[in-house]
Amino acid sequence: MSEFKSEYMQVLSERGYIHQVSDPKGLDDLCAKETVTAYIGFDCTAPSLHVGSLVQIMMLHWFQKTGHRPIALMGGGTTRVGDPSGKDESRKILTPDDIETNKAGIKQVFEKLLTFGTGPTDAVMLDNADWLLSLNYVDFLRDIGRHFSVNQMIQRDSVRLRLEREQHLSFLEFNYMLLQGYDYLELYRRTGCRLQMGGSDQWGNILSGTDLVRRIEGIESFALTSPLLTTSSGAKMGKTADGAVWLNEDQLSAYDYWQYWRNTEDADVERFLKLFTLLPLDEIARLAALEGAEINEAKKILATEATALLHGRDKAVAAAETARKAFEEGQSAEGLPTIEISRSELEDGVGILNIYVTAGLCASNGEVRRNIKGGAVKINDKGEGSHERQISLSDVTDDGVIKLSLGKKKHVLLKPV
Repeated sequence: MSEFKSEYMQVLSERGYIHQVSDPKGLDDLCAKETVTAYIGFDCTAPSLHVGSLVQIMMLHWFQKTGHRPIALMGGGTTRVGDPSGKDESRKILTPDDIETNKAGIKQVFEKLLTFGTGPTDAVMLDNADWLLSLNYVDFLRDIGRHFSVNQMIQRDSVRLRLEREQHLSFLEFNYMLLQGYDYLELYRRTGCRLQMGGSDQWGNILSGTDLVRRIEGIESFALTSPLLTTSSGAKMGKTADGAVWLNEDQLSAYDYWQYWRNTEDADVERFLKLFTLLPLDEIARLAALEGAEINEAKKILATEATALLHGRDKAVAAAETARKAFEEGQSAEGLPTIEISRSELEDGVGILNIYVTAGLCASNGEVRRNIKGGAVKINDKGEGSHERQISLSDVTDDGVIKLSLGKKKHVLLKPV
């Protein structure tokens, strides 16, 4: 049983979302007695968020589902500065147009997991550019900067680790903590926000905000962070050998997203079911108890439920069916990732090394050679043993495509046009 009495804190505790809380009892009491407003900030550094941000979005989802009001704060202002937390070097400076484009992209995911509106528990989306870009620097230093201790700031992990490793930390980045703290103050004044959440690398920045709200407004506000997720083998969530696992479908197909979750390591299945699906805990416990080959069924359910949350049930089911046909029946199934190639190229023949790199199945010619030698490369479900093999029009199947496979799980259709 959870030690918490509020439904929200119970959910977070039972599902594994909590890493640190500034005042667990105080926050629990507040959530138990009234509708609370909380926010998480998302800087606009790319046109889509990736899986590494999904824990925070799910925290906002559960916050709303348990009767509270979430704020998704777009970092239109702070993105211009760059958060040094967890980074070894300065973030690339983006143009205002880049930031606006990225902001429009990352907004899409929130509409799938939150309900926006004007009701007491409807989600709100704000942009800190609305107040940060109009600040007067001297007034800001006098009114806000005087509440920040440089002694404390250089002890925050985001700053301390860079300094210890003697890596460059610009004054621009050093200011990020002040701006994030000011966001909290501004959101309290505008919305009554009493809670900021984020990843564990944000702990110091969030505490600076709670301290600022207390000093200026005399109000206790709260900080809550989630664990920094890695897989059981130590890999960082949201990154694969093929690149980032993006949340927007124009960056990563629903099928490839399904495959990411299907390839979860055995030891991570229960934890990921709790964090990334809405399945009841008793059902998750049942799935987690599966052993041997049966654990693959749990992985398929994880993949389908996680994909349904983001891309809809129809696309999730379609991805599962495509995978079943491709992997279990050995068929060239519609729905697999497809790349187009000119028919004239195939008339002359394209080398297998080149085509596997172009299709994104391997990163280099050497990797293709190694996989051919290891028996992992198949053309139209038939093993290929020669790195000199030419792919041509004669390989096109009755379905009008050429199926390229790497092992049992990675497939791409080559479509002549």
